[in-house]
Amino acid sequence: MAPWLTVVGIGEDGYAGLGKNARHALLRAGRVFGSPRQLALLPPCIAAERQPWPSPFSLEAVLARPGEAVCVLASGDPMLYGVGASLARQLDSTAMTVLPAPSSFSLAAARLGWPLQEVTTLSVVARPVAAIAAQLASGVRLLVLSNDAQSPAQVAWLLCERGFGPSRMTVLEHLGGPAERRFDGLAEAWQAAPGADLNLLAIECQAASDTPRLSRLAGLPDSAFRHDGQITKRDVRAVTLARLAPQPGELLWDVGAGSGSIGIEWMRSHPACRALAIEADAGRQALIEHNRDVLGVPGLQLVRGSAPQALQDLPAPDAIFIGGGVTREGVLQHCWHHLKPGGRLIANAVTLQSELVLAQWRATHGGELTRLHIAQAQPLGEFDTWRQSLPITLLDLVKPLHA
Repeated sequence: MAPWLTVVGIGEDGYAGLGKNARHALLRAGRVFGSPRQLALLPPCIAAERQPWPSPFSLEAVLARPGEAVCVLASGDPMLYGVGASLARQLDSTAMTVLPAPSSFSLAAARLGWPLQEVTTLSVVARPVAAIAAQLASGVRLLVLSNDAQSPAQVAWLLCERGFGPSRMTVLEHLGGPAERRFDGLAEAWQAAPGADLNLLAIECQAASDTPRLSRLAGLPDSAFRHDGQITKRDVRAVTLARLAPQPGELLWDVGAGSGSIGIEWMRSHPACRALAIEADAGRQALIEHNRDVLGVPGLQLVRGSAPQALQDLPAPDAIFIGGGVTREGVLQHCWHHLKPGGRLIANAVTLQSELVLAQWRATHGGELTRLHIAQAQPLGEFDTWRQSLPITLLDLVKPLHA
């Protein structure tokens, strides 16, 4: 079957900037969907019925018209944070033709002279601004699709809060059209008044001299987290995450999350990684909410409750970390039952009772037991000596594919 739906990328230059195929598709269409701004760019010669997107946004009206000649207008490249990507998740590729225009990212890179392959691209359109924090490092260049005219000021505030006030910011409005303009300045001195809602923000990240270095690799300093003492310490956390081995798109259960450090670092490893932090204590739940925003993973989902009761009806995970509660009846059994075949389970124990539970579980299900002894040099009078932390016993096992 020939595609019945054509998604047309249209820029600020409107109909005049479209190619021959895009123009022909619009001339043949019986119905065109788009925002009021995009529909207004079409000339009178387009006879199709013009239908603005509903509020709240929905694709149902488009999906209900298979077999008709339908066009959808999208800004720039429809497959880059655009409606084309949303449609592609619900339609077979044979039902849809996509005709992209240059994206805002491409136009911004051209204006700034930035090689696009060396730039990190983000969007805060209907997304938390806090997600930018995970990308911050000196020398990094970011291109950020703004949600509205207030986004540049919000991002400037975030940069200052995270110690990146010296970063240079450029706001590019109405890229590719006759109203195109730009504003430049430092985040710590940002005073530009809100301009157009349609804007893109370019950031050259620069940390202040006293800003801590926060790597995307596992093992952030404990001081990066707000905690009450119940936290998987830095060196143990690095070993634990190495064994959990996060992969893009995978889901982690962080059971007995405490400050949420394992789930947060899991999500920082790749933008597509997902995590559920299960925590019963209200005070620690507040710590998790604070830490996930500060460290740039606002998408970490907090599950309020105790395992195993709070684990009911959660999506099956690719990996599970149990940082506390292994002695509670049913916790290990429930986690093991719901873990996907081939998934990884890591559990840490400090007490003799929890260590015994892990040893008995290993005797039945296999896996590896590892004991970690970590000591740090600390003063003893005029000298230094080693201060031994409590040893950590770590159970590491993989669920068989046939289980």
